[in-house]
Amino acid sequence: AEHQHIRYNPLRDDWVLVSAHRVKRPWQGQLEKAPPEDVPRWDPNNPLCPGATRANGEVNPHYEGTFVFPNDFPALQPDAPKPDNSDHPLFRAAPARGVCKVMCFHPWSDLTLPLMSLTEIRAVIDAWAELVTELGVSYPWVQIFENKGAMMGCSNPHPHCQVWASSFLPNEACLEDRTQRQHLSQHGVPMLLEYAEQEARRKERLVVENADWLVVVPYWATWPYQTLLLPRHHVCRLQDLSEGERDNLASIMQRLLIKYDNLFEVSFPYSMGWHGAPTGPYLEEDCKHWQLHAHYYPPLLRSATVRKFMVGYEMLAQAQRDLTPEQAAERLRSLPEVHYKQRDK
Repeated sequence: AEHQHIRYNPLRDDWVLVSAHRVKRPWQGQLEKAPPEDVPRWDPNNPLCPGATRANGEVNPHYEGTFVFPNDFPALQPDAPKPDNSDHPLFRAAPARGVCKVMCFHPWSDLTLPLMSLTEIRAVIDAWAELVTELGVSYPWVQIFENKGAMMGCSNPHPHCQVWASSFLPNEACLEDRTQRQHLSQHGVPMLLEYAEQEARRKERLVVENADWLVVVPYWATWPYQTLLLPRHHVCRLQDLSEGERDNLASIMQRLLIKYDNLFEVSFPYSMGWHGAPTGPYLEEDCKHWQLHAHYYPPLLRSATVRKFMVGYEMLAQAQRDLTPEQAAERLRSLPEVHYKQRDK
């Protein structure tokens, strides 16, 4: 806890420098703005609200649950032309096609996932699974991700996520496919299934758990309060989850996100995303080396206004963190599971 060391990340096949003593240094750097507390529940000028007009002129329906629509400014399009052939191996390009969708979690702009009911969170999970099933017929990778908070580049406070389906396996997917395949070949058990069993037994990095899931600050975490959401049983993809596993997923997500908000009593910013076995042509292949999981990457370090910057050494050498994963897990674990906004209620 007091001396720097490096830890190996078997999922990414890289290392992180742990320098816990650095969190004691005085902070004279940038202070972030706290997220607004006065977000209107409905705003006709907010393009994600029910009944609002989006940038392309389309009017949203008056939806009452989740709402999925094509991204008006997609990074991937299904009919993009192939790039020209390269005349040198140092200048290679390849086709990139796909679709991008936006999914609103709830019709109210002033609501976030930790403040939604279990039934509402379960509806989000079901919609995620439906999208992976639908898009996974045609595309080998379907990336569900949520950027929460302006600090993580989110320009709209309305509760939503994005879903990008691509004709190629992105870098992180390729890396996790390789490392998980190697681990199964060498050890005879899926890496993250074995890891979940170890963390459930050791408990020092455990944040919350239930019958089907556990959340840990991973041994190799990079971001200060980074967490990894893992099933206790072998599951390859979101759509493979049983009814009970989906119910318990809604519960553990709510518990984790309440703790996040309670840490600094602020709507906690993060980027999160699901990683599961590839789809498309991979649906016919053996993907038992894969274990479904979700990554949460929050930037806050010391308070609601002091963040961790991944610059300098992190960009040019390797990742570095300022407190141990065990310290972060203990702090998260000790937090109440009643949201700070609802304590009086």
